[in-house]
Amino acid sequence: MRRQEVSASYRELSEDLEQVSENPTDQGEGEMEDHEDTNSVILPVLGTSYLNSVSMITVNCKQNSELGASTPYLHFSKTCLKNVFSVILLFIYLLLMAVAVFLVYQTITDFREKLKHPVMSVSYKEVSLYDAPGIAFYPGKARLLSCKHHYYDHIPPLVNPGQPGDIECTTQRINYTDPFTNQTMKYALVVQGPRDVKKKELVFLQFHLNGTDQDFSAIDYLLFSSFQEFINSPEKAEFMKDCESSYSSWKFSGGFRTWVKMSLVKTKEEDGSETVEFKQETSVVNYIDQRTKPRSDQLFFVVFEWKDPFIQTVQDIITANPWNMIALLCGIFLALFKAADFAKLSVKWMIKIRKRHLKRRSQVMNHIS
Repeated sequence: MRRQEVSASYRELSEDLEQVSENPTDQGEGEMEDHEDTNSVILPVLGTSYLNSVSMITVNCKQNSELGASTPYLHFSKTCLKNVFSVILLFIYLLLMAVAVFLVYQTITDFREKLKHPVMSVSYKEVSLYDAPGIAFYPGKARLLSCKHHYYDHIPPLVNPGQPGDIECTTQRINYTDPFTNQTMKYALVVQGPRDVKKKELVFLQFHLNGTDQDFSAIDYLLFSSFQEFINSPEKAEFMKDCESSYSSWKFSGGFRTWVKMSLVKTKEEDGSETVEFKQETSVVNYIDQRTKPRSDQLFFVVFEWKDPFIQTVQDIITANPWNMIALLCGIFLALFKAADFAKLSVKWMIKIRKRHLKRRSQVMNHIS
C-alpha cells in the first residue's frame, strides 16, 4: 500500500513537470503554486533533508559563479601590476649596476693617468730679506772702478766717470779651470748681491776697458743662489766650476747702463732635491759720455736689484689621491652589493607571488568544480 502511494506521488510530480515544460510562459504565474504542490508532495515522502541539500547546492553554485566572474579577475590584475612594477625596478637596478661598473673602470683609469702625468704646482713665498746672491763677473781686460749699494731705486749722478772710485761691496777674486775644456784658466770677480727687497736695495757697478781689438765689447756674468755659501766653501774653485756648469751666463754691453731685475725660482725634483734658478728682466739705457777729450776706452755700467719679494716654488704634484679612490670604490661596491641583494629579493618575491597566485587559482577551480 505504501509503495503504491509513493509511485502515485512520483507520477503526479512528473506530470506537473511536463506541464511546466510544455507551458513555459505560465511559469511566472504559477511559480508559487508549483513550489507549494511540489513541497506538499515531496515533504511527506522525502522529508526536509533533501530540500536542504538542494538549497545548499544552489547557493554554492551562485557563490562559485560570482568568484569565477569577479574575484579572480581583480586578483589577477593586481598581481600582474605588481609583477610589472617589480620587473621595472629590477631593470632599473641592473642599469644602476652597469653605471657603477663603468664608474669603477673610469675611476681606476683616471687614477692611472694622474699617476703618469703629475700637475705642476706653483707657489709663492713672500720674504723681506733675501739670502744675498753671488754675482760672478768675467771682466777679461776690463777693470772694476766702483761698486756701491743704493736704496729706493735712487742712483746719484756720476762723479769723475772713468776714474777709480769707492768699492763698498764685498768682493772675492778667484782663478779656476774651465769646467768644459779643463785646460783654459778663467778669472772671476765675485761680488755680493743685494739683500733688502723692502728698501729696494741695489748694487751699482762701473767697469772700465782701456782698449780692445774686438768689434763688440761685453762682459759676461752669472748669478748663483748664495754668496755666503761661496765664502764658506773650502774649495772655491770647485764651487765656481759647479756654478758655471749649473747656471746660465749673460752679458751686458759697454756704453750703456744695464738694469737687471732678478727673481728667484726654486724647483723641487722627484727625488726631493731642490734646484735654484734666476729669472731676469733687463732694461738698457744709453750712456752719454760728457768727458771733454775724446777717448778710445769703454765704460760699462750695470745695476742689480730684486724684482719683488716673492720666491717662486715649482713642484710636480700628483693630484690622484689613493684614499679618495678607495672610498669611492667602497661606495660603488656597496651600491653593487645592495643592488644585487635587491634584485635577488625581487626575483624571490616574484616567484613567491606567482606560486601564491597559481595556488589560489587552483583552489578556486577546485571549489567551482
